[in-house]
Amino acid sequence: MDYYCFDIKVAKPLTEIALAFLSELPFESFEEFDEGLRAYLPRDNKTENVESELANIAAQLSFSYERRLIPAQNWNELWEANFSPIRVGDLCGVRAHFHPRMDGVQYEIVINPRMAFGTGHHATTFMMMERMAREKFEGLQVLDYGCGTGILAILADKMGAALIDAVDIEQASYENTLDNAQANHATHIRAYHGTLADIEATGYGYILANINRNVILNSLKSLYAKLAPGGVLLVSGILTADESLVLGRAAEVKLKFTDKAQRGEWSCIRFVR
Repeated sequence: MDYYCFDIKVAKPLTEIALAFLSELPFESFEEFDEGLRAYLPRDNKTENVESELANIAAQLSFSYERRLIPAQNWNELWEANFSPIRVGDLCGVRAHFHPRMDGVQYEIVINPRMAFGTGHHATTFMMMERMAREKFEGLQVLDYGCGTGILAILADKMGAALIDAVDIEQASYENTLDNAQANHATHIRAYHGTLADIEATGYGYILANINRNVILNSLKSLYAKLAPGGVLLVSGILTADESLVLGRAAEVKLKFTDKAQRGEWSCIRFVR
């Protein structure tokens, strides 16, 4: 598939805020570069509507952007050139298949992201993995809601989860999760292409939701219902400025706040049923 790449030149202090707005549009992936952000959109998407919304956001945040076409055959070269290994403390290392093995970590995850979101580089994913290091997944059932590349589901598998359901509304994410699960021998993952409504199971010991504010706000009641008593909900993809909205809605559905972490302008929040 061909993709449009939008090179968005935005001031560094506004990068995280811009990303929060852009996440509401049907872009499939983002990456940061020296002058701002790159956002990727499938060519078969209706770009006129997206560009209209993008123009409104650009006016609010005073940034400029340019659109260019990336032929499908060039995508692998693009992410290979921009994907560097990362470490999340001593817990795990994340690399692509063409990087050398990583030493000094408990788990190693090989991610080939293609057009799916979630390599651990972004603050939201990094914080989720960092928080997972303090949890106990052994023998529990886990839901990865908005799985992207499947990175969190794979980590839960490596940490001993008995079963992980991973769901994403994007076809590319669903397919990439299947590929990455196989590459990491994560045999306890069941991937779904769809929404939370397509997941019939309940009684999860953990739900991992690294999506965006609006999806999380609209899903908290359903997520509560899917948790086992005492089950843990970890959410990220939330700007610190929006914490109060999420905390308020969570309290309404009887989720108990326990703690939170912050990285840059982003928050990761832990709740218990």
